[in-house]
Amino acid sequence: MPRLFSPRSQPSEEDVEDYIWHLRQVHAIQTRKIVNRRGTAKPRLQGDIAGKMERLGKTVVLVGMMGAGKTAVGTQLARLLGVPFRDSDEEIVRAAQRSIAEIFERDGEPFFRARETEVLTRLVKGPPCVLSTGGGAFLAATNRAVIAASGISVWLRADLDLLWNRVRHKTTRPLLRTANPRETLRGLYEARVPIYALADLTVDSAPELSVEDMALRVVEALRSRADVLERID
Repeated sequence: MPRLFSPRSQPSEEDVEDYIWHLRQVHAIQTRKIVNRRGTAKPRLQGDIAGKMERLGKTVVLVGMMGAGKTAVGTQLARLLGVPFRDSDEEIVRAAQRSIAEIFERDGEPFFRARETEVLTRLVKGPPCVLSTGGGAFLAATNRAVIAASGISVWLRADLDLLWNRVRHKTTRPLLRTANPRETLRGLYEARVPIYALADLTVDSAPELSVEDMALRVVEALRSRADVLERID
């Protein structure tokens, strides 16, 4: 620690600079950043989570209802783990060059689900990444088998009220284009929750948790599986 300034002496410029640098280090520890003596933050190393070097051995597949936060949490989780983030819906949209709503309207849900399985199979069998899936992806036994064979499924569990608050003002959910979208959401929730419960891991969401908080919760859950998150010494 830097020496304290004596009230009888004038601190030198070097003393002041050294003292400020140590204060920055204390703040850096609290915010999980590394600061050099020039006062700039060094970028976190890939896989360096709170000072622990870890390597992802399997693709993490986030499952759950629409509004559970799979894309937002997945993006942050990928940053923490130092791996790519992929979104199965975005991959389908890119290939079809149409929105999900347009695909449902023009080609129907069976066509969309078939493309979804193709995308999941390709991404899960590829290099480890964080993969966000659509709300219905995990419902198909074929998709669950693909994920179980090469990846690990994580259910982001959120209650119905939280989900509704997140999706109620969005117009990009084709399944909620009904006369009573909240009741539609309730029906989907009640039908899907027992299947989501088959996921390898479950991480609970809450209104007060930030995206980063949720991503860190997922990391802690992954640490329970040595075959998924490997510590690098």
